[in-house]
Amino acid sequence: MRGVRRGARGEASRKADRELDRFAMANEVFHITRARSEPCHRTRGAASARRRRPFSTFGLVSARESGRTGGAGFSPADRAYVGSRHIPTKGPWGVDEVDSEAYVSQFSADGSLLVAGFRGSRIRVYNADRGWRIHKDISCRSLQWTVSDIALSPDQQFLAYASLSPIVHIVNVQSSGKESHANVNEIHEGLDFTGDEHDDEDFGIFSVKFSKDGKEVVIGNNERSIYVYDLAANKVSVRIRAHTADVNAVTFADESGNVLYSGSDDSLCKVWDRRCLAGEKSAGILTGHLDGVTFIDSRGDGRYFISNCKDQRIKLWDIRKMSSVVRVRPVRIVDWDYRWMPFPSEAHHFKHPNDQSLATYRGHSVLQTLIRCYFSPMHSTGQRYIYTGSSDKSVHIYDVVSGKTVERLSWHSSVIRDCTWHPCYPTLITSSWDGYVARWEASGDDDDPSMLVADDQRASPYFQPYGDPFMM
Repeated sequence: MRGVRRGARGEASRKADRELDRFAMANEVFHITRARSEPCHRTRGAASARRRRPFSTFGLVSARESGRTGGAGFSPADRAYVGSRHIPTKGPWGVDEVDSEAYVSQFSADGSLLVAGFRGSRIRVYNADRGWRIHKDISCRSLQWTVSDIALSPDQQFLAYASLSPIVHIVNVQSSGKESHANVNEIHEGLDFTGDEHDDEDFGIFSVKFSKDGKEVVIGNNERSIYVYDLAANKVSVRIRAHTADVNAVTFADESGNVLYSGSDDSLCKVWDRRCLAGEKSAGILTGHLDGVTFIDSRGDGRYFISNCKDQRIKLWDIRKMSSVVRVRPVRIVDWDYRWMPFPSEAHHFKHPNDQSLATYRGHSVLQTLIRCYFSPMHSTGQRYIYTGSSDKSVHIYDVVSGKTVERLSWHSSVIRDCTWHPCYPTLITSSWDGYVARWEASGDDDDPSMLVADDQRASPYFQPYGDPFMM
């Protein structure tokens, strides 16, 4: 009888695990994603008589060139389907190697520039169209610990950089000189986000973004607030006491600039409509995470976004499911510190009793620092994938629709805090605490002598046994 009981308990436990790992996707976002990333109806009929057979790139191009698609060429969905079948997994090749941790990386909107920020006072801008040559080497001003975030203006003229200090600096990346030393050979204009009530030494900025029109900058900070800076008026135009803990992530929802998303160490994601900010009340709250939110990426449609979290999960949200209040007291994973402790194994099975997310993606790890996640590019993949850095030294790429890990890029020997996918080409950049900024492509020669190999690997140049002490 005891054996039967143990077997029954074991089966119940396995069943619970299967229930936990079962992936569910809301119908609408499922169909939207497929419509954006699979061949359109006209091309399906022209390319193959057997609809169930996978579409090959050759078949699609052949149908287009032979005129079977009606001479209209590839639709955006056709293009995304072809692009999404060519994931950048070859490599890596080295873009740069620096003697400090690489914290952030970002392509410009057209993909011509790559910006990378490092611990200490260095930012480098690379020309992606000219062999990754250094376009601008920036020595920063008034940094605390590291470059915590960077943002390029939509016109690619200006770069905003932030650190764990109250000032965001703006530098012209299109000026003539290659070297840019703050207030030595170029002015790095400072945007001051403090007031008389603040102690400058305690004010740190975790997230900075330009609005889509380039007229405003929004930040999230360790004073639990969101600030919007009006660049024309040269002052803070909006201050919102947004959360009950550090605001690690903030971004604009869409091109209008009216709606903001924020994520915090209080485990909540919030939506803010600037047209109705009565009493600093959010437009809505989204619950489901069990620990601090480390990053948010908007799909750009004013409806969907994803968030990365210290609970080792990425969640997909629809703001139409948000609540006006927190209906259930937030569930928190207690007695652990993500900066230096492993994630508690039993916490993998915890679930928020009022989870409002559409889907959950698992497999990567969020330890030591505020690791970031993104939708893959619209132009080349139809946003079919979600990709994220990870403390397991890899990049994980998930299929939005199925929730499965489709690729895992591994070479680095330390945490990958950030990564960025080229908006048009199958090129992905990783920035790691081993000091490398590396490039991955969809194709390449495995025997290419310029590829990075195991002998090139190294540990983090700065040994910090307790992770990142300031990135709470």
